[in-house]
Amino acid sequence: MKSPRGVARLSFCRSGAKTIALQKAHRVNEEINVPEVRLIGEGGEQVGIVSIRTAMQMAEEAEIDLVEIAPLAQPPVCRIMDYGKFKYQEAKKAHEAKLKQKQVQVKEIKLRPGTDENDYQIKLRNMTRFLEEGDKVKVTLRFRGREMAHQEFGMRQLERIKGDVEAVGQVEQMPKMEGRQMVMIVAPTKKR
Repeated sequence: MKSPRGVARLSFCRSGAKTIALQKAHRVNEEINVPEVRLIGEGGEQVGIVSIRTAMQMAEEAEIDLVEIAPLAQPPVCRIMDYGKFKYQEAKKAHEAKLKQKQVQVKEIKLRPGTDENDYQIKLRNMTRFLEEGDKVKVTLRFRGREMAHQEFGMRQLERIKGDVEAVGQVEQMPKMEGRQMVMIVAPTKKR
């Protein structure tokens, strides 16, 4: 249901805190202060170059808004449209685009220098699955007590992991010591 021009709908566009956000995007109705504009009609048809008064009058007759969509063009391009509906559709498109973006997560796999073969295979399977899903994997090798004296065992294990996941991932951060643990980050390989 359309409200008549000049009633609550237009006063909403021009007053309150929401107007400030709207004005930054597009100038609407009386905010457009140029002598003439290139006008696009309600159905998307080119009307041509007309004076701002004529454009405002046409928008008033259609009981919808005159919106400046290309302010930098000579003369500026304006369109007769329902501005509220336009803003809603823009917000909806932005929301859908945001939902389509995939956030890359960092999954962590914890090992010890003496991790048994069966446990290693399970952790390797999980690591491969994470990389195939597009997530990064942080491999943490924790040393306890006297294991710190034999860091070469840990380095060999991380080199083995590097070789085993070579098909689905590549080392993004080489192994380095952080306190009592050795850390390596593996990223998924780029799909071609």
